[in-house]
Amino acid sequence: MSNIIHLLNTLPISIAPVDVEFFDPPMCCPTGLCGPTLDQTLLDVNETIRALQHDNYRVERYQMASNPNAFLGNAEVMKLVREKQMEALPIIVVRGKVVKVGAYPSAEEIRAALDGALK
Repeated sequence: MSNIIHLLNTLPISIAPVDVEFFDPPMCCPTGLCGPTLDQTLLDVNETIRALQHDNYRVERYQMASNPNAFLGNAEVMKLVREKQMEALPIIVVRGKVVKVGAYPSAEEIRAALDGALK
């Protein structure tokens, strides 16, 4: 019993919500930067994610094959996938709101959404 109490005392008081979520199309690896040729768009997305994380934003990236529960847990994302199928991907969600469907946003678009400029 004391082991359980010790474990509970080590859990964080609150878990920070995700600021930006990337629901990616199927790729060969989590970043898409693993093939023989590199896609400039995916390089830009990776740099944007690193910059956001450096600025203490919480960023998550999901693929349907490896993170199906992330897709299933977001009703708006699933609605888009059902309607448009794979053409909907990528889907980018900022603080719970879908901000881009079918293409990756620029770093400026994500920052604007984080600042509340996109409505």
